[in-house]
Amino acid sequence: MPVAPTLGPALEAASLRPRPLLADRRVVVVSLLAVGVAVLASATAVALTTLIAGVTNLAFYGRLSTAPASPAANDLGALVIVVPALGGLLVGLLARFGSEKIRGHGIPEAMEQVLLNQSRVPPRLTFLKPLSAAIAIGTGGPFGAEGPIIATGGALGSLVGQLLRTTSMERKTLLAAGAAASMAATFGTPLAAVLLAVELLLFELRPRSLVPVAFAAATAMAVRLAHAGAAPFFPMPALSPPAQSRS
Repeated sequence: MPVAPTLGPALEAASLRPRPLLADRRVVVVSLLAVGVAVLASATAVALTTLIAGVTNLAFYGRLSTAPASPAANDLGALVIVVPALGGLLVGLLARFGSEKIRGHGIPEAMEQVLLNQSRVPPRLTFLKPLSAAIAIGTGGPFGAEGPIIATGGALGSLVGQLLRTTSMERKTLLAAGAAASMAATFGTPLAAVLLAVELLLFELRPRSLVPVAFAAATAMAVRLAHAGAAPFFPMPALSPPAQSRS
């Protein structure tokens, strides 16, 4: 509809084509799927952090516990150098007999699946990647959990897209939604999760992909608030104001 009604005949005479909708019914369907993926990815992120804590307690303290623990306070002495070596050996066996795709940080591998494999992540990576990451990090490996968590969430989204009748573009959106949800559920940063998914996995800024990913990040943040509250993942201590120097 034109702004001025008198322009109607002029527009009809010009035979201008109507602009296509920025979002159609399929976007709604993918958004609902992304919300479901976000719930699964949030639960998986919690399970991965719990598993890392369990491996850390078992490897460095010989106790069965999932309480957060740091390997820095262990009393193994010189034997502490054996723990990361055994962890690396176990991860190597998983890569050799499970899937070699568990190697690496996680995010570059997810980008590879998007660019070269139509966002089809092998289903076994959904289980092998978090397991190998928990062993590597829990035994003292110098790695962070953000890469494996994002890769695991992306694998979940890709798995849902493969089980259902989706296009490669929709699978990519679900992969990015799972990755963003995992990051938001773990670190409590939904906006950063959406921006990371857009920059590293979606490679576009369109409603057909941005809307489902935003819904997934918001859902994951809601799950985090219900489970862990609004406390920051990396709390900052109270800082005193700097002292003024006297001239």
